[in-house]
Amino acid sequence: MNKLSLILFPLMVSASILYSAKPMNIVFMFADDHAYQAISAYGSNRNQTPNIDRLAKEGMLFDRAFVTNSICAPSRAVILTGKHSHLNGQLTNGQRFDGEQQTFPKLLQKKGYQTAMVGKWHLKSDPTGFDFWQVLQGQGPYYNPPMNTPDGVKKITGYTTDVITDVTLDWLKNKRDPNKPFILMSQHKAPHRNWQPGPKYLTKYDGMDIPEPETLRDDYKNRLEPASTQAMTIDRHLSTSDLKIKAPSNLTPEQKEKWDAAYGPKNKALEDANLEGDALFKWKYQRYVKDYLRCIDAVDESVGRILDYLDQSGLAENTVVIYSSDQGWYLGEHGWYDKRWMYEESFRTPLLVRWPGVTKPGSKNTDLVQNLDYAQTFLDISGIKSPKDMQGKSIVPLLKGKKPKNWRKSLYYQYYEFPGGHSVRRHYGVRTETHKLIYFYMLDGWELYDLEKDPNELNSVYGQPEYAALTKELKDELNRLRKKYKVPVDDRPLTKVPRTPRKPKKEKKKS
Repeated sequence: MNKLSLILFPLMVSASILYSAKPMNIVFMFADDHAYQAISAYGSNRNQTPNIDRLAKEGMLFDRAFVTNSICAPSRAVILTGKHSHLNGQLTNGQRFDGEQQTFPKLLQKKGYQTAMVGKWHLKSDPTGFDFWQVLQGQGPYYNPPMNTPDGVKKITGYTTDVITDVTLDWLKNKRDPNKPFILMSQHKAPHRNWQPGPKYLTKYDGMDIPEPETLRDDYKNRLEPASTQAMTIDRHLSTSDLKIKAPSNLTPEQKEKWDAAYGPKNKALEDANLEGDALFKWKYQRYVKDYLRCIDAVDESVGRILDYLDQSGLAENTVVIYSSDQGWYLGEHGWYDKRWMYEESFRTPLLVRWPGVTKPGSKNTDLVQNLDYAQTFLDISGIKSPKDMQGKSIVPLLKGKKPKNWRKSLYYQYYEFPGGHSVRRHYGVRTETHKLIYFYMLDGWELYDLEKDPNELNSVYGQPEYAALTKELKDELNRLRKKYKVPVDDRPLTKVPRTPRKPKKEKKKS
């Protein structure tokens, strides 16, 4: 070591200590129904997402990130609480989130963090634990969204993805206290059904054929009944609104003009073609997937706008940036759209994290992680000890390139919403690195998939003699996880929140 190095090294160490002592900011960008297979960093053959890909190039891509319950509101409740659905009370979309319970934003607030929530909330009750919030009403429209705030409803004209980004950037630039650390949750409606593209992308992909997934014409053989009795096929269940045969009803005259210019000629061409059979099926797939990808393009642009501001403002070097989705999604795999299943495309979700100076740029992780882990991860990044009743694991060690010896080797999943939208039967199961066991408990039926031999999950091998020993092991592991996560024995909860009985009217006294 030369003399200059001897002089500079203590200064560098001191600077490093000072820098590490500064609390990290967190920006959590969250999409709705963003399939990992629609991100180019995950190998998409359908589209390019250059801004989301930046997080993979500058941070870590998680290749095996999953959810606990593949549906919008329950996923969000799991993230807020760090607890499975049966403990946080949000089993289905139809219930109202109990905002009085412990959530990670409240714990961050107590330690001096500013907390902000912008965009899709979808939990019926008002956000709690946030210093600032401006959220969509319910699912929210794709255009001109009314947004709930503590001061009442604010109506904004514009494309919702752009609106959410504008409000996010306004908070970063003008509304936060620059002397305090923060966590900002910027949550998009897109690319949720019915996939209405923004003005910039209405004609993108016109004249192109998006590749079809190899399982688009799945016949659902070699599986139990639920795979064939669902109501989410592209061929039979997309509506005229989904397919843009009808224009949205809430557009401004200028927006309507652009919409009609984009879709009018396309719909006229469809009418003239008079398609039927497989030709019509192919057309439906192309219309659906192109509109979905157009919505993704606006989300990717939003990610770029926020990353650019973090760079320009100097915040980037002290801010952990996370991108994820509330679950995965079907882009025609098995002939489907939507989610809900424990099958891979809806169970698995994108997760990309950039942590300057900590996470190795361009790194890829293949350990089993879940949205159950996010709350404890946020707390760990912020130097806050997690409560014992949270059920996940902080992924901070993984972000540092150090896998704990006791890291999980299996995941638990449970879906509750039946009867309900798309008629997916209730089920729970366990996934290891190589196999998946699913129990449809209303039918008392099992499926087992060998993910190495059958990654598309087309052939259940449950009951085959050569898998008998493994089946027993997986059932034992499933029982262990259910006990660990305190899953109640009665796992047939109501799909609707019971209403409080009305008090009987007092009878009028007869005169």
